[in-house]
Amino acid sequence: MRFKTILPLVVILWVATASRRTVPSLAGSWRLVDSGGASVAFVLSDGYMMGAYHEDGRFLGAQGGPYQTDGKQLKITYEFNTEDSTQVGTTQTLTIESFRDNRLVLNTDGETDTYERTDTPTAQTPLAGLWRITGNIDENGQVKTRQRTARKTLKLLTGNRFQWAAINPETKQFSGTAGGTYTFADGKYTEKLEFFSRDNNRVGRTLQFDGELKGNDWYHRGQSSTGGKVSEVWSREK
Repeated sequence: MRFKTILPLVVILWVATASRRTVPSLAGSWRLVDSGGASVAFVLSDGYMMGAYHEDGRFLGAQGGPYQTDGKQLKITYEFNTEDSTQVGTTQTLTIESFRDNRLVLNTDGETDTYERTDTPTAQTPLAGLWRITGNIDENGQVKTRQRTARKTLKLLTGNRFQWAAINPETKQFSGTAGGTYTFADGKYTEKLEFFSRDNNRVGRTLQFDGELKGNDWYHRGQSSTGGKVSEVWSREK
């Protein structure tokens, strides 16, 4: 009698677990080159997406916000959209037609695009995830915490790519974004810019910073692309 009771429960749990495992992990970076030659790059991690369009070092547009997926659909709720700010606060649903061999095929309003995975976060990429500036470090090494408001600066990192965005979802204001590739080793964090909404002339520059992880905080010191001093604290948003 015990087997008759337990076996159906085991089967139900196995089916539920197998069902959960079929949901694909989209965490990482994805790239598409359209017919006109523009590069479309997206980074996804910690339930957040950022994407940008650029061509020959020229910034064309960006968008991003929280996302959800059940393996069949990808739903993105926009917190910024440089092409159409009225989309901020709305949710776009994309159909996942296929996801295999590091290729993701998405259908949007009858149009199909194929994205190729360019990296996947691993245990060896500790910075992968969603970060937000929460403070600044003064000359004495003391942290001055920033007041948490609707305006925020976020940075999303995957295995080897990053994108940051300064936004205000409440007012739909977009203040800037940049992205490219990064490395983090031996306390040195290095970025190489592939696009920058504020100044296309800075594309291609390599910037190096001192980086230190303290729990869920990331201490970030160095010089910006304009030569200004950077001394910030970023904290995980999730």
